[in-house]
Amino acid sequence: MILSQHNHAIGVILTDNQYKPIDNVLTKQIKNDLDLNLEKFKDPIVLAEMVYRLLEERENTNRILKTLLQKIETIEARYDQPMPVHQEEIKTESGDILLPEVDEQIMQFIKISQKATAEDVRAKFNYKGKNAASARLNRLCDMNLLKKAQVGKKVYFFPT
Repeated sequence: MILSQHNHAIGVILTDNQYKPIDNVLTKQIKNDLDLNLEKFKDPIVLAEMVYRLLEERENTNRILKTLLQKIETIEARYDQPMPVHQEEIKTESGDILLPEVDEQIMQFIKISQKATAEDVRAKFNYKGKNAASARLNRLCDMNLLKKAQVGKKVYFFPT
């Protein structure tokens, strides 16, 4: 039943804006309930109870927000940390760059084969996944010891 006001009388919507007046007993009951509730709001104890419950709810909300903010700050801290810096290049007197043994072996492998993908390096050096091989190859590219080119879905690494 939907209550609506029409010509200052309470009614029920039937169809196409036609209203049927609600009998006076129901109108009086609704008015009495409203009056009773309005009288309760004049009682300071009722108002105090409502304010107390609102404060409790606000404290709970603040606790939840504080927890969420802490989690967000933790996540942000992970992303705000600087990326790990590659160890500094150490050059010999002749200008050659000293590399870890694995990187030297990767460089030799690429020089011999003239090109390689991360998958080739993974298979040759028994890495569990392509990510480690790809990271090493990209590091060598960053040091300008290799160059890379994408062909289709594969990325090939070449000696410089």
